Amino acid sequence: MYLAALPLLAATLTRDPLAVSVVTFAGWLPWPLFALPAGALVDRLDRRRVMWTVDAARALILAALTAALVAGWASIPLLAVAGFLVGAGQPLVENAAQAMVVAVVGRDPGRLGRANGRLVASLTVGQQLVGPPVGSAAFALAAWLPFLADAASFGASAGLMASVEGRFRPEGAADGSQAGRSLRAEIAEGLRFLFGHRVLRAMVLLVGASNLAFMAGEAVLVLFAADELGLGSRGYGLLLAATAVGGVPASLLAARVAGSVPPGRLIVGGVLAGAVVMACFGLASDPWLAGAAQVATGAVWGVWNVTLLSLRQAIVPDRLMGRVVGAIRLIGFGTIPVGALLGGVAARTLGLRAPFLLGAAVLAVAALAAASVLTTTAVEAARAGPGNDLESACGRRSRDSDRPVGRSA
Repeated sequence: MYLAALPLLAATLTRDPLAVSVVTFAGWLPWPLFALPAGALVDRLDRRRVMWTVDAARALILAALTAALVAGWASIPLLAVAGFLVGAGQPLVENAAQAMVVAVVGRDPGRLGRANGRLVASLTVGQQLVGPPVGSAAFALAAWLPFLADAASFGASAGLMASVEGRFRPEGAADGSQAGRSLRAEIAEGLRFLFGHRVLRAMVLLVGASNLAFMAGEAVLVLFAADELGLGSRGYGLLLAATAVGGVPASLLAARVAGSVPPGRLIVGGVLAGAVVMACFGLASDPWLAGAAQVATGAVWGVWNVTLLSLRQAIVPDRLMGRVVGAIRLIGFGTIPVGALLGGVAARTLGLRAPFLLGAAVLAVAALAAASVLTTTAVEAARAGPGNDLESACGRRSRDSDRPVGRSA
């Protein structure tokens, strides 16, 4: 609901594409600022406790925003500040969540694929299928209503996570081996592992390019839907939901697809397919054709996201999970606010279709550049264990190749 209501509210305050994109930019800015220290903290603390305390704080922030909107204080700076504060908790929550998945289901590729597929599908249902149309409808009734619902959802999330039994401290923190070490030293260890691993390095650069391209269009989508497709607030919500129509079944079937398609082809081919459907969306003038392109977008990225998420969880040792994921998100998500601003500039300069067409070109170039590294042989070697990518196969030993991969947190 929040994802639909926030840009809709911004668009009622201004028709400047750059000003609207600033709200999106502020929501994603915490990733480049906080991803690394958040990852180090997640590798020190009980991950369950991190998740429920952060979401409880975000419930309070959204409740305060709701009160401000009811009082008539809506403004672009207010939305940007609220978006930044809500986004500031996301690096902690997402880093902790990825580690908890491995702690619960282990590192078997089939189990990880099925678990991640179900989690991504449930996220897609709430974030894209149900949330946007309900959020846009609620926004039509009262601008503050979707934000009140979002505050309640964060409160419910905090309660659910607090009810999970057990301790979920990482291995190093549990045995005291990290005592006395600085955050800087721990962050550096995670960065060494990431950039010393050829496959992970290529994957994160590909994710960064994909997020930059996608966000360039996403930042001005609300204006594109209104001015180019002739959609109102309800139509905009349905357009967002169309992505989930393809994304939910694709996420649930991702483990089966990954079992039948070589991983190198699946990863690189998914980005190329994403480039095609993004270009089709940017060229569409009919809402139904645009919706079909969004369905295809959801299907492509649903399989691709589950595949990469499961592969990353299988490669990274538990004691480094927070720091490596934080570094990956720093690069991968750090391009999102840049993409949002570039999308606003491109739309203002070249028109509302330009961000989608330029984004498709970026995706195609990134996929072709990664094709020589993300081969099936390299991916399978990396999955066999930390350090077992093509570099170690050629005689270069990874710094962490001698450390066992534990499945418990």
